[in-house]
Amino acid sequence: MSTVPASPSPSTAEVRGAHLVGSVNLPDAESVLRAVGERLGDRMHRIPDGEVVERFYWIQFQTRRFDTMSGISRIAVEPFYLREQFDARPFQLDDGVSADDLVFPDLGYADAALESYATFARLADEGVFSPGTRFQVSLPTPAAIAGAFVVPQDRAAFEPAYERALLGELARIVDAIPHERLAIQWDTAVEFGLLEGRIEPWFDDVLGGVVSRAVRQAQAVPADVEVGYHLCYGDVEEAHFVQPADAGWLAAVTSGILDGAGRPVAFIHLPVPIERDDAAYFAPLAEVEIPAETELYLGLLHHEDGTEGAERRIAAASTAQPRFGVATECGFGRGPSERTAGLLDLHAAVAGAW
Repeated sequence: MSTVPASPSPSTAEVRGAHLVGSVNLPDAESVLRAVGERLGDRMHRIPDGEVVERFYWIQFQTRRFDTMSGISRIAVEPFYLREQFDARPFQLDDGVSADDLVFPDLGYADAALESYATFARLADEGVFSPGTRFQVSLPTPAAIAGAFVVPQDRAAFEPAYERALLGELARIVDAIPHERLAIQWDTAVEFGLLEGRIEPWFDDVLGGVVSRAVRQAQAVPADVEVGYHLCYGDVEEAHFVQPADAGWLAAVTSGILDGAGRPVAFIHLPVPIERDDAAYFAPLAEVEIPAETELYLGLLHHEDGTEGAERRIAAASTAQPRFGVATECGFGRGPSERTAGLLDLHAAVAGAW
């Protein structure tokens, strides 16, 4: 329950701009891009394609790619299913196989980005978006794939092999899309399972390892392409894998990225649980120096309590950071489709225009 009065002090924050993490429950990329452009155009610096079709459940579709590969196999137990669509058995390296020898198929990220960008470019030419709006491509971190889908003893070997394949997808994206119209978002979620002790780590100094990976991801993106981060505590059945005690780990990772990236970081998104309208949750963020070129977005919009709840959380957040934009905690592509329009309108109601 909240630890602050029912009517908190008015916010002193400058709330400008909105951010969409990625997934949006609409039927196709054009529907997403049009809806966001029309409802939130003057509040968005970048727009994703909604992670439609196979990407609706974040990274789960990658396992279907792995099922086609030689050298890795699911563990030999009775299958169990996530939402009756995805076999949830983890993968292991086959006997005698080195991860260095794995040959990955197309992972699907570049194909989806290039197809959706063609739609984005057409709609931009039609004036659907505000001038300067970028096309946002969200990519998972290699640690997310290894931590979610690979048995613990093989994660250290598998992660760099998958990273090479994913960076190949990134190279296709940045080669095909004009840099001035592109933004790359790194989805960083499983890492917080590691930091919170919910997932067995495969590297020493967990915080240092998480930050060094994030820095490497920033540096893999060309300097004239925007890069940003969605830091996340998970969204399985619209719930975190653990409720953070406060924003401490989020603050630590954010500071590490900003200090180590060696290049501008365009944006960072952080989740805010619905019940956390107390200053204590946000207090660690007061120690984070957000550069002028970095947009901070707080995922404090929740469909359950709308603008009233958002205003309480904004007031609490303003005790730690004076300016930020707003977002939901995670994507909302897995929520009911009838909720989508209302969530977009909630962003518009709470976020000031740029």
